[in-house]
Amino acid sequence: MIDGKIHVGIGFATGRTSFQNVLRSYIFHLKESRFLDKYNAILSLFVAYDPSYMNTTRADYDSIEPSVREAFHTVRLIGPEDVESIKDSMLSHGVLGEQEIDNCFGNGYAVQRNIVVFEAMREKVDYLIFLDDDEYPMAVTQSGDCALWSGQHVIEAHTKYLQFADITNGYHCGYISPLPSIEFDSIVDESTFRDFIESMSSDVLSWESILQVIRSGGVTYADKNVLIEKSPILVQEENNAKFITGGNLGLNLTDRAKVLPFYNPPGARGEDSFLSTCLHNHTVKRIPTYTFHDGFSIYGTLLNGVLPTDLHNVSFYDSKAVIQRFYRACIGWVRYKPLYTYITRRDDYASIMEDTIGRLQTAIPRICAYFNNYDFENILIELKKYHAQVERHYLDFDHAKITWEKLKNSI
Repeated sequence: MIDGKIHVGIGFATGRTSFQNVLRSYIFHLKESRFLDKYNAILSLFVAYDPSYMNTTRADYDSIEPSVREAFHTVRLIGPEDVESIKDSMLSHGVLGEQEIDNCFGNGYAVQRNIVVFEAMREKVDYLIFLDDDEYPMAVTQSGDCALWSGQHVIEAHTKYLQFADITNGYHCGYISPLPSIEFDSIVDESTFRDFIESMSSDVLSWESILQVIRSGGVTYADKNVLIEKSPILVQEENNAKFITGGNLGLNLTDRAKVLPFYNPPGARGEDSFLSTCLHNHTVKRIPTYTFHDGFSIYGTLLNGVLPTDLHNVSFYDSKAVIQRFYRACIGWVRYKPLYTYITRRDDYASIMEDTIGRLQTAIPRICAYFNNYDFENILIELKKYHAQVERHYLDFDHAKITWEKLKNSI
């Protein structure tokens, strides 16, 4: 707390300047709900950005409009040069060695998230809420052929429930999966596509839920019961993990012993999944607040009040960009599957990987032919590569957690 006020941090790990539109929407929601007065709270903003993602500059992120900036006690914009400065300071003060620093601030999205958490702790933030730059504070449900929209008080909900939890995680609706609709045929039938998807899956996913997304054109609607009942759910451990997502995510920083680092293997994603494997002694709550994921970047006008009455079905036939997005997601999945499986299902690791490789060897030629895109052959290459390096990545993850403890003690 600062001066008796709850200190709430908003965190973005981003490479898109469109985060400012999302941020503006959240600030409007906070003003409408009178959040700061009701909770006796102050806000701070932490944005870790990657200018290489879309060829942007620091100035693109710094141009936050005054009406938004004035809502914050502190605004921290953290680019690659800032990360390097922080690392140099740690080295010069003997806090960490060079190899140790790379364990926590070495690569990928985990770097951005860790630097946000670290800076939030240094600024004495009580609750840190990670928001995604393509997720909006609203929920969409389906009534007949009509889409019904409702605003969501996301930051307010996390602040409320973090008082009694170590981690809070909301729900997601909209285009939350890279899987749009697909028309099964003689090249790729349902059984082949199921083998292809399930062989890459690492988290708590069922083919039934995936198939529903495919059949609905990529759209996931909010559960009306969640919106009406507004009851939090205690997340239970399954396969040695408490499943969480990286966005619509709240971290309680008041007990630093329970603040853990994000990690991903080099070039992979899954930083939220790896954190989920460390939460055995944490209270994790699924809280009744939704965000709408604009995964295909087709509904930016939602933030300007344009509420469509029906949502587009997204098909692989729509554009090459849709196929490319799916391909990139597949690469991301297989790069972190070996380590995630090694951590959560060690006893079955060898048999799972053997089965995964076998099913992909059968499915990938058909997938390449279906999309007329032979880049998909890289999926098996990447899987084998990360499978061969799994023990090294496991040690890196273990070292990252040890280094993180030293970092927290240095604050």
